[in-house]
Amino acid sequence: MTATVRPDYSLTGEAKQRAIDAGLANAEWFQPAIDPARLRELQTRTNARASFDVVLWIALLVGSGVWAYLSVWSWWSIPAFLVYGALYGGAADPRWHEMGHGTAFRTRWLNDAIYPIASAMLFRGPTVWRWSHYRHHTDTIIVGRDAEISFQRPPNVGKTLLFFTGKGTFPMFARLVRHAFGRIDPDAAEFIPASEHRKVVWESRIIVAVVAGAAVWSLVAWTPLPILFIGGPTVYGQWLMVFFGITQHAGLRENVLDHRYSTRTVYMNPVFRFLYLNMNYHVEHHIFPSVPYPALPKLHDEIKSQLAPPLPNTVTAYRQIFTTLARQQRDPSYELEVAVPDVPSASRHRIDVGETNWVKGSDGTVDLGAADAMSVGELRRVDVGDQTYVLCRLSPDEFALGDGICTHAKVHLADGALVDGQIECPKHNGRFDARTGEAVRKPVKEAICMYPVRRVGGRLVSDLTPSRPQQSAGSV
Repeated sequence: MTATVRPDYSLTGEAKQRAIDAGLANAEWFQPAIDPARLRELQTRTNARASFDVVLWIALLVGSGVWAYLSVWSWWSIPAFLVYGALYGGAADPRWHEMGHGTAFRTRWLNDAIYPIASAMLFRGPTVWRWSHYRHHTDTIIVGRDAEISFQRPPNVGKTLLFFTGKGTFPMFARLVRHAFGRIDPDAAEFIPASEHRKVVWESRIIVAVVAGAAVWSLVAWTPLPILFIGGPTVYGQWLMVFFGITQHAGLRENVLDHRYSTRTVYMNPVFRFLYLNMNYHVEHHIFPSVPYPALPKLHDEIKSQLAPPLPNTVTAYRQIFTTLARQQRDPSYELEVAVPDVPSASRHRIDVGETNWVKGSDGTVDLGAADAMSVGELRRVDVGDQTYVLCRLSPDEFALGDGICTHAKVHLADGALVDGQIECPKHNGRFDARTGEAVRKPVKEAICMYPVRRVGGRLVSDLTPSRPQQSAGSV
């Protein structure tokens, strides 16, 4: 019997070049039809819901920790540490995820404050995983490009079950140790800019030092309590992260530019949805990553007729996953049949809010359309010859016009969102100041050019001469 050859899932091997040659790298993806105004409504962020969820999570974490401490060495400490570990090493995962996208809170610093803490709780270097997740959304389950393909072929059902024991945390901590010594691994170096490597090293040193400090404390005091409360929960609480995470992509197709084949949505009860922050609507999240987690159920209602039928519960999901993994263990080429509807109105790019081609007039200006045709918060794509621009309405009397292609991901900014005066890229949630063009949120680093906009007789016009800072659109 011929042994099965395991594909190379590294980001530096032959699979990387094959993905690029096949047009699978940084490609355009299936986009369901949705009303642009409704999408902008769903993209709205607030602080209220995220604040409630974070405060409740912290309260439960602290409460279970106190319960575990007070009941230590009694039978009650077993359920107490199980709950504490699940909240620490499991529920921190969607918190890391949503703060990393910058969509949980409307206020940026709140996302940025919680993100590194939740990352460290999972043995994840904040910078490494920020860039890793950018790549995951760019090339979802593309072999040789996606660093987050956890369930690789041919799968081993027995080894998959071992993930529930926390075994997956040890390679992650080992990676932190290597990075702490300045040894950036090849996969990480492939997707993290060299300018960020020093930050990777120092973040890793801090996390390793904290965990090492807890371990030393345990040895000196000759008690396991410090490591049971710090670092240890990442291991014994990982089961909850795996419980949810395995439902995302396991057993589904690789190398396909349609999230409906590589990602699944599973209906879950309210408790699970709180712990998982609605990431059970995972197809919807991958297609529209700029929609914050509280709005994902509403987004699902808008586009569910264009997606594969969601699985009704986690029991059904697990039955499908392990049946598929068992078949793929015998035949790695086996593909699960997914009932995906034909959507004639779908596109192959991010949602567009009105693609039109404009030309310059005899006076050298371009008519951008009626001012009142745009609502506040709307983005509009403007194509003039070979150049693409994005027009924004910041307020009833203020408009802004800038380069329309993201300097990082090379996607149309008009397909993104306008958040607090910033243009957010639809692919990785990077942001530009809509008035100055300045890059204000990673992964974007290079600014876009801005252009003056004037209101003339109810119309918006521009001569497309670069100017920074951006001028407001006043009446003429």
